[in-house]
Amino acid sequence: MANGAPCTSLNTPGEDSNGKRGHRKGIRKHRDYIKISVPDGRSNHLPMEWWKTGIAFIYAVFNLVLTTVMITIVHERVPAKENNPPLPDKFFDYIDRVKWAFSVTEINGMVLVGIWFVQWLFLRYKSIVGRRFFFLMGTLYLYRCITMYITTLPVPGMHMTCAPKLYGDAQAKVHRILQLISGGGLSITGSHLMCGDFLYSGHTVMLTLTYLFIKEYSPRSFWWYHLMCWLLSAVGVVCILVAHEHYSVDVVVAYFITSRLFWWYHTMANMQTLRCSSYNYLTNTWWNPVFNFFERNVQTQVPCAFCWPITWPPTCFKNSCKRYSMVQSIREE
Repeated sequence: MANGAPCTSLNTPGEDSNGKRGHRKGIRKHRDYIKISVPDGRSNHLPMEWWKTGIAFIYAVFNLVLTTVMITIVHERVPAKENNPPLPDKFFDYIDRVKWAFSVTEINGMVLVGIWFVQWLFLRYKSIVGRRFFFLMGTLYLYRCITMYITTLPVPGMHMTCAPKLYGDAQAKVHRILQLISGGGLSITGSHLMCGDFLYSGHTVMLTLTYLFIKEYSPRSFWWYHLMCWLLSAVGVVCILVAHEHYSVDVVVAYFITSRLFWWYHTMANMQTLRCSSYNYLTNTWWNPVFNFFERNVQTQVPCAFCWPITWPPTCFKNSCKRYSMVQSIREE
C-alpha cells in the first residue's frame, strides 16, 4: 500500500451484505425479552429529604399556634359593637345574612382538607409537595397575624356574640388559646367565641390553598375532579360573606395573597432558569433564602406521579414510578 493512500475495508461487498443480513436474522431469532426494573432517572433530581418536610411542618404549626395567641390578644382590643357599629360593606347592603351559611363554609373546608390529605398520601413525591404546602400555609398565617394585629376592625355584624374580655387574667387567656387549638379554630366546634381576627379571612386561605394544591398535583384530565373541588371552595368562600362573618375586603385580600404566593412559589420552583437569573425580582422576597433551602436539590418539575402509600401492592399508577428497559435474553439454540 502506498504511503498516504486511504485505508479500505478488506471485506468484499458481498461479505458485508451477508453480515448485515445475518445480524438482522439473529435479532429476529431472539424476540424473547424480560423486564428489568430500572430506577427513574428523575429520582436523582427529586430527593425526598423528609427532614426538610419536618422543618416546614414545625414552621406551620408554630404559626398556627401564634395565630391563636394573636387572636386572644386582639380580642381584648375589639371595640364594643354598641359604641362602634359594623363598617359599611357593599355586599351586606344587597345580601341579607343567612344563619347556617357559615356552617356550610366550615364543612366545605373540612371536606377539601380531607380530599387533599388523601390525595397527598398517594403522591409519589409527597415529601416535596408536603413541605411546599406547610411552608405556604405557615407563611400565610404569619401574614395574617401581622395584619390582624396592626389593624383591629369592629365586628362585621350586630349578630356576633364575642366572649367577655379577660384583661390581665393570663391563666384564662391560656385556657382560651388551648380551647381554640383543640377545636381547630372552627365555630362549628364551639371553640371560636372570640372576635378581632377579621383582616384577613383564615377560612378563605384554607379553602383557596387546598384547592390550588389539589389542582396542581392531580392529572389535568381530571376536569370533573377539579370542578367539584372548585365548587366546594367557591361556595365556601361565598358563604363566608352570606353569613356576614367577614367583611368583603377580608375575603378579597385573603384570596389575593394566597393565590399570588402559591403562583410565585411554584413559578420559581418549576422554572430552573429563574433561580440564577439576575432579572428575577422574586429573589428579593424575604422568603427566598428559605425557598433555596427547601428547593435546592429539586432540580426538575415535580411530575404528577402516584404510588400506593403502603408497601403492598408495590405498584404505581398514572405516571409510572418505575420504568422498564427491554433487555434481549440470551437463549441457547
